[in-house]
Amino acid sequence: MQQWFGSSGVCINEHGQLLMVLQGKPEEKKTWSIPSGGKEYDETYEECCIREIEEETGYLSEIIEEIKVKRKTYEHHNIIVEAHYFLVKIVSGSRKFQDPDNLIYDIAWKNLDEINTLELTFPEDREFLINYISRYSRQSSLFN
Repeated sequence: MQQWFGSSGVCINEHGQLLMVLQGKPEEKKTWSIPSGGKEYDETYEECCIREIEEETGYLSEIIEEIKVKRKTYEHHNIIVEAHYFLVKIVSGSRKFQDPDNLIYDIAWKNLDEINTLELTFPEDREFLINYISRYSRQSSLFN
């Protein structure tokens, strides 16, 4: 079984919306995900998270805290995944498509109602993301 190590960035704006990307290979159905990607050999999980957010969205970010580590086996893909999730703050940049893999089709800020109904790349993340956004969007100090 293959192993994959990567990072994901949970970016919540001052309106309580989550930064998401519509992604997929050309032949696949496109689904929504938070910015994420595989860790390169010489980088930390934090560096991976910041790089992936910039590559997929154009935004520059900083890590606030590590939220969780997801370890999951996807039998149908023959892969074991270890994904580190970080709460991040956007510090500069602007929304722009610059994904080197050409797998990003849209970049958008999604509210809780939208997240409830979106087709997610990782459906197992839905409850976690909704709960996390609900909890942290009320803390305005996060965005200052």
